[in-house]
Amino acid sequence: MRHPVKTEAGLVAGIPGRDRSTTVFRGIPYAAPPIGDLRWRPPRPPVPWTGVHQAIRFGPVCPQVPGSELNGVDLPMSEDCLRLNIWTGAASRDEPPRPVLVWIHGGGFRVGTGAGPRYDGEALARKGVVVVTFNYRLGAFGFLATPELSAESGHHASGNYGLLDQIAVLEWVRRNIADFGGDPDRVTIAGQSAGAGSVNFLSMSPLAKGLFHRAVAQSHARHSRDPELRYLGTSYRTLSDAEAAGARYAAERGAPTLRQLRSLPWQRLVEGDASAVDGAVETGGPAKPPLFRPVVDGRVLPAGYAETYAAGLQNDVGYLAGNNLHEGGAVPANAFVEYRALGRKSWRPGAPPVHLTLRDFVDASRVKFGAMADEFLRLYPAGTDDEAAHAHCAAVRDNARISTWLWAKDWSAGAGQPVYTYSWTYPAPAGAGARGASHGSEIDFVWGGTDGPHAEWTGEDRRIARTMSGYWANFAATGNPNGPELPHWPAWSPDTPAVMEVGAGFGPIPLADPPRFDFWKRFFLTQQAW
Repeated sequence: MRHPVKTEAGLVAGIPGRDRSTTVFRGIPYAAPPIGDLRWRPPRPPVPWTGVHQAIRFGPVCPQVPGSELNGVDLPMSEDCLRLNIWTGAASRDEPPRPVLVWIHGGGFRVGTGAGPRYDGEALARKGVVVVTFNYRLGAFGFLATPELSAESGHHASGNYGLLDQIAVLEWVRRNIADFGGDPDRVTIAGQSAGAGSVNFLSMSPLAKGLFHRAVAQSHARHSRDPELRYLGTSYRTLSDAEAAGARYAAERGAPTLRQLRSLPWQRLVEGDASAVDGAVETGGPAKPPLFRPVVDGRVLPAGYAETYAAGLQNDVGYLAGNNLHEGGAVPANAFVEYRALGRKSWRPGAPPVHLTLRDFVDASRVKFGAMADEFLRLYPAGTDDEAAHAHCAAVRDNARISTWLWAKDWSAGAGQPVYTYSWTYPAPAGAGARGASHGSEIDFVWGGTDGPHAEWTGEDRRIARTMSGYWANFAATGNPNGPELPHWPAWSPDTPAVMEVGAGFGPIPLADPPRFDFWKRFFLTQQAW
């Protein structure tokens, strides 16, 4: 696309990618700057411009406390941050339309940007996918709720501005993506961590109905009775809890009225965001969710997981979801000593507990499982610190795989399209330390990022990246990850307690030993449904 492309707000011009058969458009405004009186309001249409907008630079990062998710990003920070980026291999809109993948970045709803170097869409664009990444409001800017905000909304709801930004992106894609060679009737939303949580929430939102057709949740989609989802990026708040917390937050900043809040400089509003924890949520352990996160407000999110699925109210879309081997508190064996030396605790919002000593493992098990703790400790026995560390990691993995399998069962009861589940098992490439198949490590392989910073990758790394990006591209195109020269990935089935291993191997593997599978199912039945 060497000529300017029409959007609803004006013409935009992109630049060639590293592969000159692709074109990149950076920093396209998809909504008006949410500043001044527009702070904590639903996104408004972008302000039209004259001439041609040169879409050659990423837009500013949304206000946040800098975190690891910004590694490699050197951009200004501003509330004027609602921008999106597009990678396309289409030469013109006259070609057959291509499937669209809209990526939602993670970061605990607190940090992150769609401009991260890991989200370079060129490799997927070469596979025939039009890729969209974007920024959405974070922390207090994206998820503050107060009684005054709810009263002015006209819907008696507040707190989901970040999700409304995501919906605005999907509406923009619906109206504009055909001019970039994309098919508005084949839109896949995908995300990792809090991005996966966003995918889950959008899949339950009536405001997003019809705006996308497939969904990919990379860490995590969890059973509604799994206490893990209460603090991970899947966690939500009730409106009353969110309004009470928002009122306290405003008072702590000396701005008890909405007018005063809107007059505060944004720097004042991100202070303390990095450690703002919702301590009122019972998670069965020390882990707690971030304070600012989505709200079951009766409008954007009418209900929680269990109620939505039981009533069959979710958007009927194809789904692909999974977890990683070394996440959720599971760590590689070669990192046991390092983690013990650091004395790692779950202080960060959304961070899972890591129990690598016998005492910690046993004590945590008794707190989490209560009357079922003795049975758990028989199924995951340990007599030394190392045995306890291995038992802890095995339990975390079994929990995640079984929870996602049970989620798929609940989801499928009210949806007609296939579900595909996976477990990512490939350790991070050489040079990445002792991370193993850690949280987010699959991203580089899904995006096929074997150029630039991944020049040191081995042939095996590249082979796995081709397979993973092939699965994701096929799913975006057809709703089925399978294709020529790819190992067969069977759809989820209620009759088969298995998950597709991807990474170190490719093929179905059991969820867990039958006695452990039975234990987790019974344990979840004792928990409150969310």
